[in-house]
Amino acid sequence: MLRTRASRAALSTACAALLLATSACGSDKPEDAANTQVRLYGTDGNMLNSYADGLKDRADLINGMKGTTPLTPLPESFKDQLRTVDPKLQDYLYAAETYDAIVISALAAQLAGTTEPTEIAKQIVGVTTGGQRCEEVATCLQLARAGEDIEYRGVSLNRAGFTDVGEPATASYATLHFDDRQIDDGKTEFVGAGNDSSASTKTPPRGRKSRPAKSYKEDGSPLVLGGLLPKTGDLALAYPPMAAGAVLAIREINAAGGALGDPVTWIEGDDGTDPKVAKATVAAHVQQGVHVIIGAGASGISRAVLPDVVAAGRILFSPSNTDAGLSTVEDKGLYFRTAPPDSLQGRALADVILRDGPHKIAIVARKDSYGEGLQENVRAELEKAGMGADKVKLLSYVPPEGASPPPVDFTAGAKEIKDYGADAVLLIGFGESAKVITDLADAGVQIRN
Repeated sequence: MLRTRASRAALSTACAALLLATSACGSDKPEDAANTQVRLYGTDGNMLNSYADGLKDRADLINGMKGTTPLTPLPESFKDQLRTVDPKLQDYLYAAETYDAIVISALAAQLAGTTEPTEIAKQIVGVTTGGQRCEEVATCLQLARAGEDIEYRGVSLNRAGFTDVGEPATASYATLHFDDRQIDDGKTEFVGAGNDSSASTKTPPRGRKSRPAKSYKEDGSPLVLGGLLPKTGDLALAYPPMAAGAVLAIREINAAGGALGDPVTWIEGDDGTDPKVAKATVAAHVQQGVHVIIGAGASGISRAVLPDVVAAGRILFSPSNTDAGLSTVEDKGLYFRTAPPDSLQGRALADVILRDGPHKIAIVARKDSYGEGLQENVRAELEKAGMGADKVKLLSYVPPEGASPPPVDFTAGAKEIKDYGADAVLLIGFGESAKVITDLADAGVQIRN
């Protein structure tokens, strides 16, 4: 169900009052810390069914873990279509956002009447705001070919359009629960965030009508899109749904006649959850004539490659970047995302944690722009709800890099959390964060299932 901002604020206030009352009665003695049971919480980087694989025979440790992720209630028809692409698909995280990013790119190119990235970029925000509303790819393309101003409403972008900086004005977050090593869909709740009034009201350049002559090629078609998605690395567990969303979008666009009179070309590419791998992929895409790069998976990777993308005059359009700092990054108008910023997710996560009435909270984050950015957003929201600095502990770890890096060593951090007496631990990370959980258990932290 969707909760309004007002109801969430009321919930946070009530929880904070309860927390302050119970904290006054609690004890911070070291002997109490040894007996404290800890609830685990996660985020979009680890609240996936495939996360259990990284824990192997210790996967029972995540039973009872809960967290949030940007996710809208997905129509069963969309899930069915994704499974025609990948019958083994277990998760749907960022599948809809990837699908929408590609569809928006094709519509923007059609309205721009060219594959020139800077011209496509001028249309992207406008594709989502203020025109004739359309939801089906074929219908939207038909309107765009006629030069009509459109307001695309897709699978993830179904409430409001983009802000002036090219990101969703509103979002939907799912509260997910692990049970028996898998996400229990029966417990999933949906929470709305953001404000419709934040959507852009600027008028985009007038769309160009498509030319009937097939021989007319001054538009630079075909439109070429390149993937910069996490096929390998710490975020590889999120790759299958993104890949399925991309293939489905390309399939539907081309079934509807493509863009600019030609089928849209898709070139796969790996970001490796590694700046070096991602930079090499970007260079290859530029050489192959890619106009719009769909990615990267992780916010930190997008930050690393964005200067290269901008220098090459290409568009970077991520379906999964949530670092709030990217809203103000220097991009010359060439960076967009269909994932909402963590300023919204921080609020949703704080709500989920506060519902359980914790006394002390440890927030463990991977040391990059995504991890530390979301960590600070959650901390700020908890502080607003009455959790003082002595009740929230911040820790971080350096994420592994390279082809075969050693696993994260969180031994010292686990001992620190045990001694602190936290009864709630939020893990902000990707697949590598599973090692944090086993280190907590090995340190004698009693994980509550």
